[in-house]
Amino acid sequence: MSLKELFKNIAPFVKPYRWLVVATLVMTFIGSLAAQVNAVVLDRTVDAINNLLHADQFLWAKAARILIIISIVLLGKEVLAALITFGQRFYGEKMRILVSRDLAQSVIERMLTFRVAYFTRNGNEPGRLQTRIDRGVESLSNTVKNFFIDILPLGTSAILALILMYAANVYVGLVATCIVPIYFYITYRQAKKLKGWRRDMRANREAKSNGIMNIIESITVIKSFNRERIEGDKQLELQNRLTDNQMETRKLSFLFDGLKSFTEQIGTVLIIILTAYLVLSGYPGMTIGKIMYHVMLFSNVSAPIRQLHRIYDDMNDALIYAEGFFDILHADGEVEESGKYHPEKVEGHFVLKDVDFTYPNGNHALHDIDMDIKPGKITAFVGLSGAGKSTVINLLDKFYSPTSGSVTLDGVELKDWDTQWLRDNIGLVLQKNHIFDGSIEENIRYGNPDATHEQVLQAAKQAYIYDQVMALPNGFETKATLLSGGQQQRIAIARMFIKNPPIIFLDEPTASLDAVATEQIKNSLDAIKQGRTVIIISHSLSQIIDADEIFAMKNGHVEQSGDPDEVYRQGGIYKEIFDASARSLNIDKISHTLGMEDLEI
Repeated sequence: MSLKELFKNIAPFVKPYRWLVVATLVMTFIGSLAAQVNAVVLDRTVDAINNLLHADQFLWAKAARILIIISIVLLGKEVLAALITFGQRFYGEKMRILVSRDLAQSVIERMLTFRVAYFTRNGNEPGRLQTRIDRGVESLSNTVKNFFIDILPLGTSAILALILMYAANVYVGLVATCIVPIYFYITYRQAKKLKGWRRDMRANREAKSNGIMNIIESITVIKSFNRERIEGDKQLELQNRLTDNQMETRKLSFLFDGLKSFTEQIGTVLIIILTAYLVLSGYPGMTIGKIMYHVMLFSNVSAPIRQLHRIYDDMNDALIYAEGFFDILHADGEVEESGKYHPEKVEGHFVLKDVDFTYPNGNHALHDIDMDIKPGKITAFVGLSGAGKSTVINLLDKFYSPTSGSVTLDGVELKDWDTQWLRDNIGLVLQKNHIFDGSIEENIRYGNPDATHEQVLQAAKQAYIYDQVMALPNGFETKATLLSGGQQQRIAIARMFIKNPPIIFLDEPTASLDAVATEQIKNSLDAIKQGRTVIIISHSLSQIIDADEIFAMKNGHVEQSGDPDEVYRQGGIYKEIFDASARSLNIDKISHTLGMEDLEI
């Protein structure tokens, strides 16, 4: 990304705050004029004192008058400069903060429109995306700050100083002007040399951030296997790469900084020598005061340029991080597609025909899938892990689109359905559901933001979590993240109850619950299943047997389909899973135990 592209992308975020830009520009111009006052005053003062010393009679009254005028002008200038600097920095910082807020909000809102496939693609891991966004917002908002708080005042001050130098003497102005492009050329070479290193630093920072996030998410596993040293060594390797990158970047920066400092000092020496020569030669208008005058004006030229190169370095950093940030913001091809079809009533009749699907990482998950999922019926997907069961649900919920083939709901292609409307009519309970940072009531109400408190309580009762919540000191105001895994699962099920949709997808909904809780939840689910289209993935025999129809899957193919008894008699993968489940439950001993209890009764 070039500087032109960078400013073009930032402009829409700055445009709403035009009045801040105007206020900053006005104060910048006034401040730049005030910055030249010292040089002008010093020029006049030196000449006035020199004339006074060489006069026939030295008069203290004239000397006192000179000192009073100097004091008033310089002190007045400092008061004005302080006010201007305050206003300039305040308005500039206000603009930076507002632009930073808008940048962060815009990228968040943009990401929320992306299809799920975007977040599962290699390179878009949570830690990398977070670093890309955080560093992007930081560098871009700093670019706004640098431009309006630093570049404009410094640039304007340098230009005014050059104009005054040319006004005093063209030759001195030319010498000063010749130094500027040399300085900028060195800065340009520095930026070009460091570009690759900065890009590597961005990648290393993203990898380090992602590694830290993985440690936090996996801390229980790490500690259970005593793998702290291994994880620490992994992070040390990432940190060493980042450190080596930073050291190489600093080394090159210091080398170029020294070269620029030398160039600036050469300019100062040339200005002094040239001005002194012109004074000694009796050049018209050249007085002793002009030596200090030109030196101070050149300082007003070189000092801003010295700061400008630092800002230029920051802006080159911004170019690197802006690429990743605007890649997210302008990823038009990642926006989730949505049709306009939204009937008043959803029946829930899904048909998949010749469906193939490959994940963004290249995993070919489904092969030539044909399914006819009847409305108002309970359909179970059965198969070993990796068979493609959850992938089918992902397609039915429009999280992904099939690579080929068609998926229809109630006779209409799923891609033509209004996505928001579709999902409003689908309840989804996963094996592991996310609990948001907030109270239990807020998490349950997530299923229906307009639900009343009484409806929340009813949903909690249906999910058999009400009594446990009421036993907590803060009841439904307790933070939901403090609950156990099984309790959090019931909260997720309560969300589905409060949503009350006509279509329900259940992906191992009772996997993390104990036997008693599983039975309670099964009873509640059995009640809500009536008259709805229900698709369930479960390794629980009790859930499978209740299904009206079963699709047995293996390696992304549908191997068998039909009612449970019929499919079992066919043999194959379903029978293998069913028999293995029965053996794992030790059915023989359970039957024996139950038989013994019957005898006692």
